[in-house]
Amino acid sequence: MVSLLARADYALRQSARVAWYTGHYLASRRGQLRAARESGIQRPKSPMPSTRELMEDIGGLFGRDLANAKAGLYPVPYDHDGSLREIISRSRQYFRDLPSVERRRSERDGSQVFVELNDAALPRYYQQNFHYQTDGYLSDHSAKLYDLQVEVLFTGAANAMRRQALVAMAEFMHGRDQRDVHMLDLACGTGRFLRFARQAYPRLNLSGLDLSNAYLAEAGRHLQKLKHIDLVCANAEKMPFENSSQDLVSSIFLFHELPPKIRKIVAGEIARVLKSKGRFIFIDSLQTGDKLSYDGLLELFDNGFHEPYFSSYVKEDFTGLFAAHGLHPVEQSRAFLSKVVVYEKS
Repeated sequence: MVSLLARADYALRQSARVAWYTGHYLASRRGQLRAARESGIQRPKSPMPSTRELMEDIGGLFGRDLANAKAGLYPVPYDHDGSLREIISRSRQYFRDLPSVERRRSERDGSQVFVELNDAALPRYYQQNFHYQTDGYLSDHSAKLYDLQVEVLFTGAANAMRRQALVAMAEFMHGRDQRDVHMLDLACGTGRFLRFARQAYPRLNLSGLDLSNAYLAEAGRHLQKLKHIDLVCANAEKMPFENSSQDLVSSIFLFHELPPKIRKIVAGEIARVLKSKGRFIFIDSLQTGDKLSYDGLLELFDNGFHEPYFSSYVKEDFTGLFAAHGLHPVEQSRAFLSKVVVYEKS
């Protein structure tokens, strides 16, 4: 049972987060528009949502988030953005870094990472400045700013979208002993979802895999006060896990940053490591047609950010792609700007 005080506290905290990150977005907007004009980016041709529709959708997401907690699916959410001092420090770093991001956007330069690094141990498609962010995913500087940048993009709703994976987890975990269940979070990044999963299931065998040592180091700091979580630096194309070793696999905001041929390889690896009747929880961006009034936002994201595989992602037939590896959808829903699909291994 969630008390009235807990509900009020949740509403106050989420309102403050939305205001904080929306303020950052609006403060960044002028530079984004200037960079877009300089780079020749065109306005979207597809429909765009109104501000009212966006706000209502965000409100609906937070309402669902709290309702899930009231239903006992996971603890009352707390976002752990850090101390006030840390929050202000990251904000200052964000605005100091912003001119470099806008320069890359205006020049459409997403290759800084490859030019400066050119690491043969990393896939070429990974060595890019996704979102035009400094150092791509390959530095401590980027890892410290990433979550703020994502929350600015989603005006404070990113964590609430991630938490929708806990609903599918709760359904699977019903009647099971946590100690017997193994779960792997792919592209775990700085560990935000791993924190939510650990808080909901303290005795679950939990692992996170990512290709960036810098992001895994940040995840380690973020998760250090929680019960142990295995953090593995590896490529999702070749996971260092045994066949049929995982009961659950999650992937949050990964597939839109994979080239089409790599999506198929990763899908095969997910199927390989999953046990029979195991479940794969997929959360990623909406695709074209999922909500018609949002199609313009998808077009804007494709044009205004360095997301080289997004145009193919929004058209990808994921039902067919995963079915080829024995994974079949059992549930699907929309959570603001993301879609949540649960697949089961037959």
